[in-house]
Amino acid sequence: MTEASFADFQKLDIRVGRITRAEPFPEARKPAIKLWVEFGALGERKSSAQLTRHYTPEGLVGRQVMAVVNFPPRQIGPVMSEILVLGVPDEDGEVVLLAPDRDVPLGGRMF
Repeated sequence: MTEASFADFQKLDIRVGRITRAEPFPEARKPAIKLWVEFGALGERKSSAQLTRHYTPEGLVGRQVMAVVNFPPRQIGPVMSEILVLGVPDEDGEVVLLAPDRDVPLGGRMF
């Protein structure tokens, strides 16, 4: 494991958003879902995530999630990913989303 300083951590802008729209992403190399996430004053951002094991597009809409919002955009197939939605692996290595344990204001920065 590489050690990071607190200054390194502060460079990451991790915020809470709400998924407003989710669609299947059949063009992806691995099964994925396209996401649109609202961050309040930061607006809506797009991404895709390999979430198909535990989540459906319909079940994701309305959920709050945590995401890195200050990485440069990255092209993933036909989708320009503007954020990195955060998750952790379950016992099989499948993504489980990270989220606050209660509703909080959109755009709130993690500290």
